[in-house]
Amino acid sequence: MTESALPTTSREWRLLSRPVGWPKPEDFELAEAEIRQPGPGEVLVRNAYVSVDPYMRGRMSAAKSYVAPFELGKAMQGGAVGEVVASAAEGVSAGDHVLHFGGWREYATFDAKQAVKVDPEAAPLSTYLGVLGMTGLTAYAGLLRTGSFKEGDSVFVSGAAGAVGSQVGQIARLKGASRVIGSAGSDEKVRLLVEEYGFDAAFNYKNGPVAAQLREAAPDGVDVYFDNVGGDHLEAAIGSLNEKGRIVICGMISVYNNTEPAPGPKNLARLIATRGRIEGFLVGDHYDLQPEFVREVGGWVRSGELKYRETVVEGIENNLEAFLGVLRGDNTGKMIVKL
Repeated sequence: MTESALPTTSREWRLLSRPVGWPKPEDFELAEAEIRQPGPGEVLVRNAYVSVDPYMRGRMSAAKSYVAPFELGKAMQGGAVGEVVASAAEGVSAGDHVLHFGGWREYATFDAKQAVKVDPEAAPLSTYLGVLGMTGLTAYAGLLRTGSFKEGDSVFVSGAAGAVGSQVGQIARLKGASRVIGSAGSDEKVRLLVEEYGFDAAFNYKNGPVAAQLREAAPDGVDVYFDNVGGDHLEAAIGSLNEKGRIVICGMISVYNNTEPAPGPKNLARLIATRGRIEGFLVGDHYDLQPEFVREVGGWVRSGELKYRETVVEGIENNLEAFLGVLRGDNTGKMIVKL
């Protein structure tokens, strides 16, 4: 498409009001905005794929957090990958493909310094939002650096069929874990974890108390727990934690829509006996691992040793429904919207 053939407007999702509890459709609008041509140092990108992720629920709140809230009445933001259709920046040309954070819209104009070039020949574009993108690096950094994983560790992952969790379990297996256990929200996802991703054991947390199912799946205890869920999963992991075990807090999707603070685990005192450690982390603190991550994980993806799934929803008009689907756990692997 030539620059002269570009449309003059682009659809974008805006936050109209801050959700209380579960986000509702009336909290958002899909609006048309004029496409702005790039000024000096800027690029105009036509998005091919955009990402929806659980952390975005936090940005819909006005509460102070590690990332600024979405502004009311303005286009929302998120990971996206697309093609540069116009450039006024040195080193970036029309036809290049870039990863950036101008998601939730069809076209985005922004400073080229905020974009990272990606190679569509090396891997499918969508993978740069998932297995080779931020979710992949989250799994890699959280397990290996924050979780101090070492060969022979037993690893438990909650939300294990999701984009991050599925990668954590597979990296642990490829790095020599003694046992990898996952929890998921359906029997189909449990089968996927064992049969396709190579987990040693997995359970459906809806089928019974998490603590009892974890004890059965990990009779010798857990050395590393990678937490994507919080709540009863965190309490169960503390109960099964081995001496000097590590708990990595990546997310707590079970409480994101609560209107009242969720009660904490009742068994925290057990950390004294186990000398256990709980540590939260943000992927943004670990971008120095990016080259190592792409090299190692990219190799596993190309060889087929590390498998990944994507749940792809078509159309910008379905962006909100895709996001709500992530909060419900509808996705297997990375949830992506194809524009």
